[in-house]
Amino acid sequence: MVGEDLEIKEKIKILFERIGNKRENLIPILQQIQEEFGYLPPDTMLEVARFLNIPEIDVYSVATFYNQFRLTPPGKHSVRVCMGTACHVKGGHITLAAWQRRLKIESGETTPDREFDLNTVACVGCCAMAPVTVVDKKVEAKADPTRVDGILLQFQLQKEKEDKVNN
Repeated sequence: MVGEDLEIKEKIKILFERIGNKRENLIPILQQIQEEFGYLPPDTMLEVARFLNIPEIDVYSVATFYNQFRLTPPGKHSVRVCMGTACHVKGGHITLAAWQRRLKIESGETTPDREFDLNTVACVGCCAMAPVTVVDKKVEAKADPTRVDGILLQFQLQKEKEDKVNN
């Protein structure tokens, strides 16, 4: 863990040197950190506050105000459930509940093994295929609870196959 913290600090230091310490650089700095790590680790937000000489709560407020920022590490696989009008009418809320039950997490969370993260989106733009779930940028049409089980089974089979190859 200590080596990981050192690596994070080194990457942050390079980022700070590149961007500069003006307060108006807060959002670009947070965007760069998230691009580098996939989320905003708590220690990095403290470092940003120190670097910009602003209160820590200001950094946290910006990070939690904008939904582009993640405060938890992403999963290996990203699951986005559409909650747009067409998907909602066709059972998007039922699809979301199925993902939550199967993964044992709520929207905005990552599974403890960091295999999956789950979120909702306002609209995917595939209304004719509702309800829709996007898994790792792949649109899954008619994603009812049975389809959710099928998607997860595919991941389980793939993982078992990879485990056999690696052992």
